[in-house]
Amino acid sequence: MMLLTGREQEYLLHAILGAHGMAVPGDFFLWSQGPLQTLLPHDILMCARLDADGAVLRSEAWHSAAPDHAQLRERQGQLAHLALAWRAGGQRAGVIDGVLVHGSVGDAGGSFFALFAVKQADAARQAYALELLLPYLHVHWLALPGSQRVRATGPVAARAASARELEVLHWVREGKSNEEVGQILGISGTTVKSHLQRIYKLLGVSNRMQAVSRGIALRLLSH
Repeated sequence: MMLLTGREQEYLLHAILGAHGMAVPGDFFLWSQGPLQTLLPHDILMCARLDADGAVLRSEAWHSAAPDHAQLRERQGQLAHLALAWRAGGQRAGVIDGVLVHGSVGDAGGSFFALFAVKQADAARQAYALELLLPYLHVHWLALPGSQRVRATGPVAARAASARELEVLHWVREGKSNEEVGQILGISGTTVKSHLQRIYKLLGVSNRMQAVSRGIALRLLSH
């Protein structure tokens, strides 16, 4: 029987407790880059919805540092191969081609999760930790608003808004100027402007009002 160290058990408990109450993409992002990242350090978490035959229907990437589009396309291309290899190997948590993977399947399909660039330590222990966290990944990711998921046939998987970007968007919604937001968050107005430009690109909008409206529609912001 696999046993986790005392510290790993503490990280696991923190991840399980932190999963409760997740309702919007921002919650999942903070959880994946916080408690999950602490227990299983990685560069990119890719989540996929599978059909009954194990094919990837849609996928989404979660990461704090923005990789280039070529890297994301490469990871997305690997995802389908990894899902098929995982099913062929008995649907067990483990490392395939250097990627930590696991999923959940049923008659109607299921989910699949791949952690790229995990810090290689004890693969068996990492697989066991992922197996314990699988129910939380499966339930909470599939429960996110469908509009946040990116179809696997799209050009590239979208990243989630960062915690700082969500903070900036919140204060913009409150009617604050760039300078005022900067004073509140302890950053410069120029940095706030840079965050806003990334938010515009992420949400596919061109101004502050559209960004706030889109953020509310996607449930990144409450009404």
